Amino acid sequence: MKTKLIYVTAPSREEAERITETVVTERLAACANIFDGVISVYHWEGKLCRENETVLILKTREGQLDRLMDRIKELHSYDCPCIVALPIEQGYAPFLKWLEDETR
Repeated sequence: MKTKLIYVTAPSREEAERITETVVTERLAACANIFDGVISVYHWEGKLCRENETVLILKTREGQLDRLMDRIKELHSYDCPCIVALPIEQGYAPFLKWLEDETR
């Protein structure tokens, strides 16, 4: 089974929690970690931006990836949200089995 970590930034903890609760309830992700107080610096529409953001790290299986990314985009307030998938190369087998079972 191929599994993924999905890195997402959100403008607030409330939005991050709303996205997380929705995608976990819908079994698109097995679980998530939410990190508050992240400072993001980037160029957007010709301006240098510095924003406080919240990071979500979601865990899912590859078969749910497209549906998960589409759902995050539907729920997200940004026009162009950061949604990045990273492969999980190795992990504790019982955890990876649980992840698979939770996203069926």
